[in-house]
Amino acid sequence: MVSGSALSAAAKQAEQLRKDGNIYFKKDRFGAAIDAYTEAITLCPNVPVYWTNRALCHRRRNDWLKVEEDCRRAIQLDYNSVKAHYMLGLALLQKQKLDEGVKELQKALDLGRGANPKGYMVDEIWQELAKAKYMLWEHASSKRSWELQSLKEACEAALREKHFLDDSQPEGFLDEAGISHMKQLEVLRQVFRKAGEADIPGEFQVPDYLCCKITLDIFRDPVITPSGVTYERAVILDHLQKVGKFDPITREPLDQSQLVPNLAMKEAVQAYLDKHGWAYKLD
Repeated sequence: MVSGSALSAAAKQAEQLRKDGNIYFKKDRFGAAIDAYTEAITLCPNVPVYWTNRALCHRRRNDWLKVEEDCRRAIQLDYNSVKAHYMLGLALLQKQKLDEGVKELQKALDLGRGANPKGYMVDEIWQELAKAKYMLWEHASSKRSWELQSLKEACEAALREKHFLDDSQPEGFLDEAGISHMKQLEVLRQVFRKAGEADIPGEFQVPDYLCCKITLDIFRDPVITPSGVTYERAVILDHLQKVGKFDPITREPLDQSQLVPNLAMKEAVQAYLDKHGWAYKLD
């Protein structure tokens, strides 16, 4: 049985190895950093940060299989690890497992917003999540476009066949049948054009009410003030810290504690993005 003093010594040694690994990492000596974190893991295998630190080194080396392995172990130890979910999501995207990757990135984003809504990682995670969701939309959009085009061609062929059969009618009906055929074709094209509109970015712009009044970007994490104005959380927090404790539009006094998540707006944004996935694309 290992004594308490021996465990304490091992923990101290492991922590020193973590610090050594951090120094190597900052100097881009990823191999040395991996060795240091691996030794720390050997001494104290139940400390999740050692696994995520090593995963970050593997990420820098584009060794995504090892990133996945280390992140899964870190999540077993700490299910609320933002970095572990984030890097696992990235690793799954590299394997073209888009749905699984999006799920992990979304988990990382939710955890990150709860821990530090202004943190740099929240914005970084959102950008990676937006890119992944845009890729999902692209794939689904391409499939829908192909299916619509195939169906449209089949319907046009059926109309042409019907028109051909109508040509066997007595002579007085030919002009009327031809006009009717052209009208039917035009109506058919309008129907399919309308059906494909949601997948054509140029057909729409994101409505103003879904955008932050400061950044003019679509909301990610909207909060509402007592004045009834909705802002992007990180943006209004930055304003309160750097500019002053007042609402930038109404000029009313405002404190961080008065901000309330605008869940209705968040749902409206998500509903819009679900229908218009092109809006995930970042400029």
